[in-house]
Amino acid sequence: MDDLQIRSTASAKKYTQLVWSVFLDGVGYVSYLIPFLGEISDVVWAPIAGLLLARMYKGTVGKVGGTIAFLEELTPGLDFIPTFTLTWLYAHYIQKNNSL
Repeated sequence: MDDLQIRSTASAKKYTQLVWSVFLDGVGYVSYLIPFLGEISDVVWAPIAGLLLARMYKGTVGKVGGTIAFLEELTPGLDFIPTFTLTWLYAHYIQKNNSL
């Protein structure tokens, strides 16, 4: 593969990861649609979200992001935070700019 194909593949992976991040944040918001049962579903979703985020982002970013996602989902009233999307922004823009 030449350099252009490699960059194109990396870019496609990057934006596919963004789509998944937005989708998974949306899954976390579903608990708002179910009064009273929403907080119970958060107990089930919290470990799943943590594991998914840790697998989506390797290394320290995944471990810290997964822990934050887990705690955010378990804490009542914090479901509005788009943890997956914020982690994507961090991994692809903030962390990359800090390493220059």
